Amino acid sequence: MRSAFVFPAGERAETVASLNQHLPQQRDPWSLDGNLYIDIDNEESGHLFSDWDPDEVAVLEAAVGHHPGWAVQIDISGRIDGTTEIHQLVALLLEHGGVALDDYSAHPWTLQEIESATVIGGLRFFDFRTYHELHREQ
Repeated sequence: MRSAFVFPAGERAETVASLNQHLPQQRDPWSLDGNLYIDIDNEESGHLFSDWDPDEVAVLEAAVGHHPGWAVQIDISGRIDGTTEIHQLVALLLEHGGVALDDYSAHPWTLQEIESATVIGGLRFFDFRTYHELHREQ
């Protein structure tokens, strides 16, 4: 399972309403075609940042301008490529700003960077193929 964390600008309730509207078949947690599993994690009562390196949290804080207390966690099934689906969902969640992080780089990706396929550190957002090539993994 691959993961991405999305830190949308705005309030948590707005994000929940958007997810409910666009994914009405299953709510809290949400699912997209049984291949993307979407949940909101928070630092106070969940596990957000529990296994993050402090430097990664500092980079995130610098990108968003504050210490976020919650995030949308998206787990992507290994049964599918998932690139199209994660890009569509992240575009929805970052429509009003914010950043996303994936399993493959420590860079907080903006929607503009994701949509323009910006390359940072040799990778694009959710660029698992290149990541595995660079790290010679199968």
